[in-house]
Amino acid sequence: MSDASHAIRPSQGGIRFQHAVGQSLDGAQRRFLALLESMGLDHAVQLTQEVDEGGPSVRFALLDTYASQWAPDCDTTQLCEKLGLDSENNAEDLEREIVLAMLLGPIPFSFPSYDELASAIRIRRNVAQGGGKTVLAFDTEEAERPTDCWTYSEARGFTLLPGWPLIESLKKTTQPGASGKLYSFSCYRATEYVVLLGIARELAECNPSVFAQLQTQWETRALMAEEFQSTFLREHGTLAHPLPFHYYVPGDRLWFRNPDERSANIEGYEGSWVFYIGGGFFTNFWKPDQHYTLTSKCVELFHWRNAVVQTAAGKLQIDENIVEERVRQSLRNPAEVAAILKTMMRLREPTGIYREGGCIDATREYVRCVCPGTSELVFPGNVLPLPA
Repeated sequence: MSDASHAIRPSQGGIRFQHAVGQSLDGAQRRFLALLESMGLDHAVQLTQEVDEGGPSVRFALLDTYASQWAPDCDTTQLCEKLGLDSENNAEDLEREIVLAMLLGPIPFSFPSYDELASAIRIRRNVAQGGGKTVLAFDTEEAERPTDCWTYSEARGFTLLPGWPLIESLKKTTQPGASGKLYSFSCYRATEYVVLLGIARELAECNPSVFAQLQTQWETRALMAEEFQSTFLREHGTLAHPLPFHYYVPGDRLWFRNPDERSANIEGYEGSWVFYIGGGFFTNFWKPDQHYTLTSKCVELFHWRNAVVQTAAGKLQIDENIVEERVRQSLRNPAEVAAILKTMMRLREPTGIYREGGCIDATREYVRCVCPGTSELVFPGNVLPLPA
Protein backbone atom coordinates (compact mmCIF):
# COMPACT_ATOMS: atom_id res chain seq x y z
CA MET A 1 0.00 0.00 0.00
CA SER A 2 2.99 2.31 0.20
CA ASP A 3 3.49 2.83 -3.53
CA ALA A 4 0.90 3.80 -6.12
CA SER A 5 3.27 4.38 -9.01
CA HIS A 6 2.97 0.82 -10.29
CA ALA A 7 -0.81 0.89 -10.63
CA ILE A 8 -1.02 2.75 -13.94
CA ARG A 9 1.09 3.06 -17.04
CA PRO A 10 2.28 6.59 -17.95
CA SER A 11 2.46 5.63 -21.65
CA GLN A 12 -1.35 5.67 -21.75
CA GLY A 13 -1.79 9.12 -20.24
CA GLY A 14 -1.42 12.75 -21.21
CA ILE A 15 -3.98 15.00 -22.93
CA ARG A 16 -6.40 13.40 -25.38
CA PHE A 17 -8.84 14.90 -27.84
CA GLN A 18 -11.68 12.53 -28.65
CA HIS A 19 -13.93 12.76 -31.66
CA ALA A 20 -17.16 14.60 -30.88
CA VAL A 21 -20.05 15.64 -33.10
CA GLY A 22 -19.40 19.04 -34.59
CA GLN A 23 -15.78 19.12 -33.39
CA SER A 24 -12.66 18.74 -35.51
CA LEU A 25 -9.79 16.55 -34.31
CA ASP A 26 -7.47 18.17 -36.83
CA GLY A 27 -8.45 21.61 -35.58
CA ALA A 28 -7.90 20.64 -31.94
CA GLN A 29 -4.53 19.12 -32.80
CA ARG A 30 -3.43 22.20 -34.74
CA ARG A 31 -4.50 24.66 -32.05
CA PHE A 32 -2.91 22.68 -29.23
CA LEU A 33 0.36 22.41 -31.12
CA ALA A 34 0.29 26.20 -31.49
CA LEU A 35 -0.23 26.56 -27.73
CA LEU A 36 2.66 24.19 -27.00
CA GLU A 37 4.89 26.17 -29.35
CA SER A 38 3.95 29.44 -27.62
CA MET A 39 4.90 27.84 -24.30
CA GLY A 40 8.19 26.49 -25.65
CA LEU A 41 7.06 22.90 -25.09
CA ASP A 42 6.41 21.63 -28.62
CA HIS A 43 9.83 19.93 -28.82
CA ALA A 44 9.13 17.92 -25.64
CA VAL A 45 5.82 16.35 -26.66
CA GLN A 46 4.90 13.27 -28.64
CA LEU A 47 1.66 12.94 -30.58
CA THR A 48 -0.17 9.63 -31.04
CA GLN A 49 -3.23 9.04 -33.23
CA GLU A 50 -5.46 6.31 -31.85
CA VAL A 51 -8.72 4.50 -32.54
CA ASP A 52 -10.81 2.69 -29.92
CA GLU A 53 -14.44 1.86 -29.26
CA GLY A 54 -15.15 5.58 -28.85
CA GLY A 55 -13.77 6.39 -32.29
CA PRO A 56 -10.64 8.24 -33.39
CA SER A 57 -8.61 10.34 -30.98
CA VAL A 58 -5.27 12.12 -30.77
CA ARG A 59 -3.17 12.02 -27.61
CA PHE A 60 -0.31 14.25 -26.51
CA ALA A 61 2.18 13.19 -23.83
CA LEU A 62 5.55 14.40 -22.62
CA LEU A 63 8.45 12.51 -24.17
CA ASP A 64 9.99 10.00 -21.75
CA THR A 65 13.34 11.82 -21.86
CA TYR A 66 11.79 15.03 -20.49
CA ALA A 67 9.35 13.27 -18.18
CA SER A 68 12.17 11.47 -16.38
CA GLN A 69 14.17 14.70 -16.06
CA TRP A 70 11.38 17.06 -15.02
CA ALA A 71 9.08 14.78 -13.02
CA PRO A 72 10.68 11.44 -12.13
CA ASP A 73 8.06 8.88 -11.02
CA CYS A 74 5.32 11.36 -11.98
CA ASP A 75 6.39 13.74 -9.20
CA THR A 76 4.90 16.99 -10.48
CA THR A 77 5.68 18.84 -7.24
CA GLN A 78 9.21 19.38 -8.62
CA LEU A 79 8.23 21.00 -11.93
CA CYS A 80 8.63 24.64 -10.92
CA GLU A 81 11.98 24.06 -9.27
CA LYS A 82 13.30 21.99 -12.19
CA LEU A 83 12.16 24.47 -14.85
CA GLY A 84 12.51 27.76 -13.00
CA LEU A 85 8.79 28.55 -13.08
CA ASP A 86 7.18 31.12 -10.78
CA SER A 87 3.60 29.83 -10.71
CA GLU A 88 2.63 31.89 -7.67
CA ASN A 89 3.36 35.26 -9.23
CA ASN A 90 3.26 34.61 -12.98
CA ALA A 91 -0.01 33.47 -14.58
CA GLU A 92 1.77 32.29 -17.74
CA ASP A 93 4.11 30.11 -15.68
CA LEU A 94 1.10 28.72 -13.80
CA GLU A 95 -0.61 27.77 -17.06
CA ARG A 96 2.63 26.22 -18.31
CA GLU A 97 2.84 24.13 -15.14
CA ILE A 98 -0.79 23.05 -15.59
CA VAL A 99 -0.18 21.91 -19.16
CA LEU A 100 3.03 20.09 -18.24
CA ALA A 101 1.40 18.28 -15.33
CA MET A 102 -1.49 17.19 -17.54
CA LEU A 103 0.90 15.98 -20.23
CA LEU A 104 2.57 13.90 -17.51
CA GLY A 105 -0.73 12.41 -16.38
CA PRO A 106 -0.65 8.62 -16.12
CA ILE A 107 -4.37 8.56 -16.98
CA PRO A 108 -5.39 10.71 -19.97
CA PHE A 109 -7.34 13.93 -19.54
CA SER A 110 -9.91 13.64 -22.35
CA PHE A 111 -11.57 16.61 -24.06
CA PRO A 112 -14.11 16.86 -26.89
CA SER A 113 -12.49 20.03 -28.25
CA TYR A 114 -9.56 22.38 -27.91
CA ASP A 115 -11.91 25.00 -26.46
CA GLU A 116 -12.72 22.67 -23.56
CA LEU A 117 -9.02 22.14 -22.87
CA ALA A 118 -8.42 25.89 -22.95
CA SER A 119 -11.30 26.44 -20.51
CA ALA A 120 -10.02 23.66 -18.25
CA ILE A 121 -6.59 25.29 -18.13
CA ARG A 122 -8.10 28.68 -17.26
CA ILE A 123 -10.41 27.19 -14.60
CA ARG A 124 -7.46 25.41 -13.02
CA ARG A 125 -5.56 28.70 -13.07
CA ASN A 126 -8.54 30.48 -11.48
CA VAL A 127 -8.88 27.82 -8.77
CA ALA A 128 -5.17 27.79 -7.98
CA GLN A 129 -4.99 31.58 -7.79
CA GLY A 130 -8.25 31.89 -5.85
CA GLY A 131 -7.28 29.09 -3.47
CA GLY A 132 -3.97 30.79 -2.76
CA LYS A 133 -5.77 34.04 -1.83
CA THR A 134 -8.47 32.40 0.28
CA VAL A 135 -8.21 32.95 4.04
CA LEU A 136 -11.02 31.92 6.38
CA ALA A 137 -11.86 31.21 10.00
CA PHE A 138 -12.12 27.46 10.64
CA ASP A 139 -15.40 26.42 12.21
CA THR A 140 -17.30 23.15 11.85
CA GLU A 141 -20.40 24.30 13.75
CA GLU A 142 -20.93 27.93 12.73
CA ALA A 143 -20.98 29.50 9.29
CA GLU A 144 -21.17 33.13 8.26
CA ARG A 145 -21.19 35.18 5.07
CA PRO A 146 -21.24 38.92 4.35
CA THR A 147 -24.77 39.94 5.31
CA ASP A 148 -25.01 42.60 2.62
CA CYS A 149 -24.90 40.01 -0.18
CA TRP A 150 -26.00 36.67 1.33
CA THR A 151 -29.01 35.36 3.19
CA TYR A 152 -29.52 31.96 4.83
CA SER A 153 -32.33 29.47 5.21
CA GLU A 154 -32.23 25.85 6.37
CA ALA A 155 -33.83 24.64 3.15
CA ARG A 156 -31.78 26.63 0.64
CA GLY A 157 -28.47 27.31 2.37
CA PHE A 158 -26.68 30.62 1.73
CA THR A 159 -28.22 32.32 -1.30
CA LEU A 160 -27.53 35.65 -2.95
CA LEU A 161 -29.59 38.68 -2.13
CA PRO A 162 -31.26 40.39 -5.13
CA GLY A 163 -28.85 42.39 -7.22
CA TRP A 164 -25.66 40.83 -5.92
CA PRO A 165 -23.36 39.34 -8.60
CA LEU A 166 -22.03 35.87 -7.84
CA ILE A 167 -18.36 36.49 -8.67
CA GLU A 168 -17.99 39.59 -6.51
CA SER A 169 -19.93 37.98 -3.66
CA LEU A 170 -17.67 34.91 -3.68
CA LYS A 171 -14.53 37.05 -3.73
CA LYS A 172 -15.79 39.19 -0.88
CA THR A 173 -16.57 36.06 1.14
CA THR A 174 -13.35 34.13 0.64
CA GLN A 175 -10.64 36.72 0.06
CA PRO A 176 -10.02 39.08 3.00
CA GLY A 177 -8.19 41.42 0.64
CA ALA A 178 -11.60 42.10 -0.89
CA SER A 179 -13.63 42.24 2.34
CA GLY A 180 -11.26 42.95 5.22
CA LYS A 181 -12.88 40.19 7.31
CA LEU A 182 -12.48 36.44 7.86
CA TYR A 183 -15.69 34.41 7.60
CA SER A 184 -16.29 31.04 9.28
CA PHE A 185 -16.13 27.91 7.11
CA SER A 186 -15.37 24.22 7.19
CA CYS A 187 -12.60 23.24 4.79
CA TYR A 188 -15.04 21.23 2.63
CA ARG A 189 -17.46 24.13 2.13
CA ALA A 190 -14.53 26.45 1.52
CA THR A 191 -13.35 24.33 -1.40
CA GLU A 192 -16.82 24.55 -2.95
CA TYR A 193 -16.69 28.35 -2.91
CA VAL A 194 -13.22 28.39 -4.48
CA VAL A 195 -14.30 25.96 -7.22
CA LEU A 196 -17.50 27.93 -7.81
CA LEU A 197 -15.56 31.17 -8.19
CA GLY A 198 -13.14 29.54 -10.63
CA ILE A 199 -16.00 28.20 -12.76
CA ALA A 200 -18.00 31.43 -12.63
CA ARG A 201 -15.06 33.50 -13.86
CA GLU A 202 -14.63 31.22 -16.88
CA LEU A 203 -18.33 30.89 -17.69
CA ALA A 204 -18.72 34.67 -17.66
CA GLU A 205 -16.26 34.77 -20.57
CA CYS A 206 -16.86 31.56 -22.52
CA ASN A 207 -20.52 30.66 -21.90
CA PRO A 208 -22.65 33.61 -20.73
CA SER A 209 -25.97 31.73 -20.95
CA VAL A 210 -24.76 29.01 -18.56
CA PHE A 211 -23.22 31.69 -16.35
CA ALA A 212 -26.68 33.27 -16.10
CA GLN A 213 -28.08 29.88 -15.01
CA LEU A 214 -25.34 29.63 -12.39
CA GLN A 215 -26.22 33.08 -11.06
CA THR A 216 -29.90 32.11 -10.89
CA GLN A 217 -29.08 28.84 -9.16
CA TRP A 218 -27.31 30.65 -6.31
CA GLU A 219 -30.12 33.19 -6.05
CA THR A 220 -32.58 30.34 -5.42
CA ARG A 221 -30.70 27.48 -3.74
CA ALA A 222 -27.08 26.63 -3.01
CA LEU A 223 -25.71 23.31 -4.24
CA MET A 224 -23.64 21.58 -1.56
CA ALA A 225 -21.79 18.37 -0.76
CA GLU A 226 -22.62 15.45 -3.08
CA GLU A 227 -24.97 17.56 -5.17
CA PHE A 228 -22.23 20.13 -5.75
CA GLN A 229 -19.70 17.42 -6.56
CA SER A 230 -21.92 15.59 -9.05
CA THR A 231 -22.89 18.84 -10.80
CA PHE A 232 -19.45 20.38 -11.22
CA LEU A 233 -16.68 17.83 -10.67
CA ARG A 234 -15.30 14.55 -11.92
CA GLU A 235 -12.75 12.25 -10.31
CA HIS A 236 -9.40 11.28 -11.80
CA GLY A 237 -8.08 7.91 -10.60
CA THR A 238 -9.77 5.22 -8.48
CA LEU A 239 -8.98 3.15 -5.41
CA ALA A 240 -8.37 0.22 -7.76
CA HIS A 241 -6.07 2.35 -9.94
CA PRO A 242 -4.75 5.14 -7.71
CA LEU A 243 -2.76 8.10 -8.94
CA PRO A 244 0.91 8.32 -7.91
CA PHE A 245 1.38 9.86 -4.48
CA HIS A 246 3.33 12.87 -5.79
CA TYR A 247 1.22 13.52 -8.89
CA TYR A 248 -0.82 16.73 -8.75
CA VAL A 249 -2.04 19.30 -11.27
CA PRO A 250 -2.60 22.91 -10.16
CA GLY A 251 -6.32 23.33 -9.58
CA ASP A 252 -6.84 19.75 -8.32
CA ARG A 253 -9.22 19.41 -5.36
CA LEU A 254 -8.17 16.57 -3.09
CA TRP A 255 -8.61 15.08 0.34
CA PHE A 256 -5.98 14.08 2.88
CA ARG A 257 -7.50 11.49 5.21
CA ASN A 258 -6.77 11.36 8.93
CA PRO A 259 -5.77 7.70 9.44
CA ASP A 260 -6.01 7.88 13.24
CA GLU A 261 -9.44 6.62 14.32
CA ARG A 262 -9.68 8.44 17.68
CA SER A 263 -8.88 11.93 16.40
CA ALA A 264 -10.76 11.31 13.14
CA ASN A 265 -13.95 10.94 15.14
CA ILE A 266 -13.72 14.60 16.18
CA GLU A 267 -15.87 16.73 13.88
CA GLY A 268 -13.78 18.63 11.36
CA TYR A 269 -10.74 16.37 11.75
CA GLU A 270 -11.82 13.41 9.62
CA GLY A 271 -9.40 14.72 7.04
CA SER A 272 -8.50 17.88 5.17
CA TRP A 273 -9.81 19.20 1.84
CA VAL A 274 -7.31 21.32 -0.07
CA PHE A 275 -6.28 22.43 -3.55
CA TYR A 276 -2.94 21.92 -5.18
CA ILE A 277 -1.93 25.44 -6.24
CA GLY A 278 1.37 24.60 -7.95
CA GLY A 279 5.03 24.94 -7.12
CA GLY A 280 4.84 22.08 -4.62
CA PHE A 281 2.23 23.86 -2.45
CA PHE A 282 -1.27 23.11 -1.18
CA THR A 283 -3.78 25.60 0.19
CA ASN A 284 -3.85 26.63 3.83
CA PHE A 285 -7.14 28.49 4.26
CA TRP A 286 -6.47 29.34 7.89
CA LYS A 287 -3.02 30.97 7.79
CA PRO A 288 -2.21 33.53 5.11
CA ASP A 289 1.04 32.98 3.20
CA GLN A 290 1.72 29.68 4.98
CA HIS A 291 0.83 27.18 2.27
CA TYR A 292 1.45 23.50 2.95
CA THR A 293 4.00 21.30 1.26
CA LEU A 294 3.20 17.61 0.97
CA THR A 295 5.58 16.99 3.87
CA SER A 296 4.17 19.67 6.18
CA LYS A 297 0.59 18.58 5.45
CA CYS A 298 1.39 14.97 6.31
CA VAL A 299 3.16 16.02 9.52
CA GLU A 300 0.22 18.20 10.59
CA LEU A 301 -2.34 15.44 10.04
CA PHE A 302 -0.11 12.98 11.90
CA HIS A 303 0.00 15.19 14.98
CA TRP A 304 -3.77 15.53 15.27
CA ARG A 305 -3.59 12.25 17.21
CA ASN A 306 -1.21 13.87 19.69
CA ALA A 307 -3.40 16.91 20.32
CA VAL A 308 -6.67 15.35 21.49
CA VAL A 309 -7.89 17.01 24.69
CA GLN A 310 -11.08 16.78 26.72
CA THR A 311 -13.15 19.83 27.63
CA ALA A 312 -14.73 20.37 31.03
CA ALA A 313 -17.98 19.10 29.51
CA GLY A 314 -16.25 15.85 28.52
CA LYS A 315 -16.15 16.58 24.79
CA LEU A 316 -13.03 15.63 22.81
CA GLN A 317 -11.44 18.28 20.64
CA ILE A 318 -8.12 19.07 18.95
CA ASP A 319 -5.88 21.68 20.56
CA GLU A 320 -4.38 23.51 17.58
CA ASN A 321 -1.67 25.05 19.74
CA ILE A 322 -0.39 21.57 20.53
CA VAL A 323 -0.54 20.66 16.84
CA GLU A 324 1.50 23.73 15.88
CA GLU A 325 4.17 23.06 18.48
CA ARG A 326 4.42 19.38 17.58
CA VAL A 327 4.74 20.20 13.89
CA ARG A 328 7.40 22.81 14.61
CA GLN A 329 9.44 20.32 16.61
CA SER A 330 9.07 17.52 14.06
CA LEU A 331 10.10 19.65 11.08
CA ARG A 332 13.39 20.42 12.88
CA ASN A 333 14.15 16.69 13.06
CA PRO A 334 14.69 15.01 9.65
CA ALA A 335 14.68 11.51 11.17
CA GLU A 336 11.32 12.15 12.82
CA VAL A 337 9.89 13.55 9.59
CA ALA A 338 11.04 10.45 7.72
CA ALA A 339 9.34 8.21 10.28
CA ILE A 340 6.10 10.21 10.04
CA LEU A 341 6.10 10.11 6.25
CA LYS A 342 6.60 6.36 6.34
CA THR A 343 3.32 6.17 8.24
CA MET A 344 1.39 8.83 6.35
CA MET A 345 2.58 8.39 2.74
CA ARG A 346 0.37 5.39 2.18
CA LEU A 347 -2.85 4.99 0.25
CA ARG A 348 -5.84 5.80 2.41
CA GLU A 349 -8.16 2.98 3.44
CA PRO A 350 -11.91 2.89 2.66
CA THR A 351 -14.34 4.77 4.88
CA GLY A 352 -14.64 3.26 8.35
CA ILE A 353 -11.45 1.20 8.13
CA TYR A 354 -8.39 2.09 10.25
CA ARG A 355 -5.58 -0.45 10.01
CA GLU A 356 -2.38 0.50 8.19
CA GLY A 357 -3.59 3.09 5.70
CA GLY A 358 -2.09 6.54 5.33
CA CYS A 359 -3.47 9.94 4.40
CA ILE A 360 -3.07 9.92 0.59
CA ASP A 361 -6.22 9.67 -1.52
CA ALA A 362 -6.32 7.67 -4.74
CA THR A 363 -8.10 10.40 -6.69
CA ARG A 364 -8.09 14.08 -7.56
CA GLU A 365 -11.11 16.14 -8.62
CA TYR A 366 -11.39 18.61 -11.47
CA VAL A 367 -14.15 20.54 -13.24
CA ARG A 368 -16.46 19.14 -15.92
CA CYS A 369 -16.82 20.55 -19.44
CA VAL A 370 -18.26 24.08 -19.60
CA CYS A 371 -18.17 25.31 -23.23
CA PRO A 372 -21.15 25.94 -25.53
CA GLY A 373 -22.17 22.73 -27.26
CA THR A 374 -20.13 20.46 -24.97
CA SER A 375 -21.00 21.73 -21.48
CA GLU A 376 -21.86 19.02 -18.95
CA LEU A 377 -23.29 21.41 -16.36
CA VAL A 378 -26.95 20.74 -15.59
CA PHE A 379 -28.52 22.66 -12.71
CA PRO A 380 -31.41 21.35 -10.60
CA GLY A 381 -32.71 24.87 -10.07
CA ASN A 382 -35.10 25.47 -7.19
CA VAL A 383 -35.87 21.79 -6.65
CA LEU A 384 -34.95 20.78 -3.12
CA PRO A 385 -32.85 17.60 -2.72
CA LEU A 386 -34.54 14.48 -1.40
CA PRO A 387 -33.88 13.71 2.28
CA ALA A 388 -30.86 11.46 2.86
